[in-house]
Amino acid sequence: MFRKKQFVSSGSLTKLAIRKLLKSRIALVSIIFILFLVLVSLLGYLITPDTTPYANAQFLELSTKKPGFSVTMLKVHKNETEHHTGLIKQTISGLESNYIYIPVYSYNFKGDKIYVEEYTGMNPNEGEIKSFSLVDVVYAIQPDKSVSNEGGILRYTNIDGKTERATIEELTQRIKSDNIISKRFLLGTDRFGRDILSQIMIGTRVSLSVGFISVLISLIIGILLGALAGYFKGWVDNLIMWFINVVWSIPTLLLVIAITFVLGKGFWQVFIAIGLTMWVEVARVVRGQILSIREKEFVEAGVALGYKHSRIIFRHILPNVMAPVIVISAANFASAILIEAGLSFLGIGVQPPMPSWGTMIKEHYGYIILDSAYLAIIPGIAIMLTVLAFMLTGNALRDALDVKMVNK
Repeated sequence: MFRKKQFVSSGSLTKLAIRKLLKSRIALVSIIFILFLVLVSLLGYLITPDTTPYANAQFLELSTKKPGFSVTMLKVHKNETEHHTGLIKQTISGLESNYIYIPVYSYNFKGDKIYVEEYTGMNPNEGEIKSFSLVDVVYAIQPDKSVSNEGGILRYTNIDGKTERATIEELTQRIKSDNIISKRFLLGTDRFGRDILSQIMIGTRVSLSVGFISVLISLIIGILLGALAGYFKGWVDNLIMWFINVVWSIPTLLLVIAITFVLGKGFWQVFIAIGLTMWVEVARVVRGQILSIREKEFVEAGVALGYKHSRIIFRHILPNVMAPVIVISAANFASAILIEAGLSFLGIGVQPPMPSWGTMIKEHYGYIILDSAYLAIIPGIAIMLTVLAFMLTGNALRDALDVKMVNK
């Protein structure tokens, strides 16, 4: 009996690595969590409770309310043309609300008006009593035109200048069904009365964007310099290694802060600042890998065939060194999220009103010693779980892509 010889193709090695990666429950949970964060970031304002730009709807009466808090609100139509936007634009930048939301403690209808007691959160409530025309609540009307009551039928001029009519009974029923709502804050509100859940969800987009673009910048610079140094050696290697060692000797956070001061504060500046400090490790790893591969027979064959150096580097050498680069990228992704949170905490990262997990901690860390510690703990947990997921994924990738371990 002769045993069949088994040949393992490069394609099957990739399948074995993926299979091994998916066998790890910790890695699988981490990947699912990361994909969930990506989905939340992509959908953005389509799924946030607060759909206004930057999730910045503020209700000072609802400051620092506990998770699960709910309140009755009256939606009063703004006396202006309704805001309409495309689905993609709404997903990216949110949508200005066509209504003014007023937290109310109680309400009652009398004639052609609705009377509400504003919510104060005190006991007893003792809020200000305000009245609104039924027409003004439901429709956008011209404020300088009076609303006339003609035996239970209200005559008004809408924002387009057209005169229309509506019955009091019809308006009352519509307000009860559409304009008086119960709003629940699943994670509570911050000190400005903003919805924390919406802030966390939009902050996810900021953190993942910073991580992705920073890692992309670091890969472009690191792979290019590392490949040049490892392939050409000689004075090119010495010059690039000198530059790498100079950058390596400067503490990362200090270098990021220095670059931020040069570029200025802002969303895009953070991407560039972090990306310009994370390429060093990528370059060192790529250089070391290429130094060991450049002496292989297939590289010498490429040189003998007259291939250009760029073709040999990018088409033949780099595909063989990408496994450790992928692992480093996962770790750098986690580092970028931590650095962005730190910069935002220091006030030199993402600027308000754009929500960021670091900014949320900065605004509320003083509440840790009070009875509202959750205001700082919730974004802290979000940072911790995200960083942990990327680190665990990186460790799992390291094991799965290890050639010595891939067949075990």
